[in-house]
Amino acid sequence: MRDKAKSKKKSRIRLLHQYYSYTGFYSFVWNSLKKAVLPILLFVGALWAIDHFFLDIEKMLVTVTETYAPFEVLSIFFISESLLGLIPPELFIAWAGKSSKPFLFLTLLATGSYLGGVVSYWIGVSITKIPAVHEALEVKMAKHIKNTRKWGGFLIIVGALLPIPFAMTSIAAGIIRFPFLSYLTFGLLRYARFYLYALVIFEMV
Repeated sequence: MRDKAKSKKKSRIRLLHQYYSYTGFYSFVWNSLKKAVLPILLFVGALWAIDHFFLDIEKMLVTVTETYAPFEVLSIFFISESLLGLIPPELFIAWAGKSSKPFLFLTLLATGSYLGGVVSYWIGVSITKIPAVHEALEVKMAKHIKNTRKWGGFLIIVGALLPIPFAMTSIAAGIIRFPFLSYLTFGLLRYARFYLYALVIFEMV
């Protein structure tokens, strides 16, 4: 019985592997990783250059933390993450690194990003009820929607972990009515992204 169960599990894994290979999922992830590396390196390099040649980033971030209330910064970030990720999360992670409670605010940022994705998901669900908006987004986000239909949860995992606009992936998930509880589960990896990025950014600032 155990051997049969193991055999079925291996067969399922093999079939999934073949499916993702055939549909180009691995190529998509690899290309996304390659695209992600350059912006990350540029951001880290820009931080180093600005800090050494133009202004004291540490002092600037401390000034921001002293000038603006955490609620204001977190609110701006939440709005950004709910609307297509307009501002790079790395800037806010750097801000958290210079706050009075770095890991608390980092966790609040991760939570804001996660909840912003939930808002985006329901935006995706809602716009399907507005024909004109739905048609416009079907064209503008055709690739995201097509990929989400093909790969579902795996694309949400990639969107949560990599520098791919998580809001766009979430809107696409809402448009295709991807199971909400599954979306919430996969989206939790958003926390891993913030903590991993913080390991580098906190050292830089």
